[in-house]
Amino acid sequence: MIAALVPVKRLGAGKSRLPLDRDASAALAQAMLEDVLAALRALPELDPVAVVTGDPGVAEAAAAAGARVLRHPEEGLNASIDAASAALSAEGATGVLVVLGDVAGVVPEDLRRLLAELDAVGGSGAVLAPSADGGTAALLRAPADAIASGFGPESAARHRELAREAGVPLRELALPSLAVDIDAEEDLSAFLARPDGGARTRAALARIGWRAPQ
Repeated sequence: MIAALVPVKRLGAGKSRLPLDRDASAALAQAMLEDVLAALRALPELDPVAVVTGDPGVAEAAAAAGARVLRHPEEGLNASIDAASAALSAEGATGVLVVLGDVAGVVPEDLRRLLAELDAVGGSGAVLAPSADGGTAALLRAPADAIASGFGPESAARHRELAREAGVPLRELALPSLAVDIDAEEDLSAFLARPDGGARTRAALARIGWRAPQ
């Protein structure tokens, strides 16, 4: 069984490039997390769907959205991902799909394409879904430690290099609903330009009163 894992530090953390105050940023971040979790939970082949965090507010929001919560100290994004992935593997997960919590537009169909692509590498290896800014929106690894986590700026290139160094087969899919991770104002515009996905995030933006610049 493939487990799903969403790493989240704090609601609204790292969103200083958005034109929103702290409360609006936190509300938007919670809506994005709920959208990502809903897309993951729509796939019965993903079990469990978990959130790794060191923040009690994130843990409460994740549990309310039906996700399992893995508490981990604030030791950095990649350390948290790898520790949580190891825990899921110890419980029997044959692989772990990591999806960032700010890829609000993700749709189940694109997640299914990621899972199907694993078969192309014989069920063992890595599948990468890059974001438009050169980051990694999602990374599927089977087993979970096939390559180390290298999330952060320009992480798509880093994950390609980690796979090459480890001799691990890597497949890459540019998936429309995973292309935009919402970090800046232009990302909000790109997200809203999509025809589907992210219903909770769209509703949160409407409540906040955010409009795309003309």
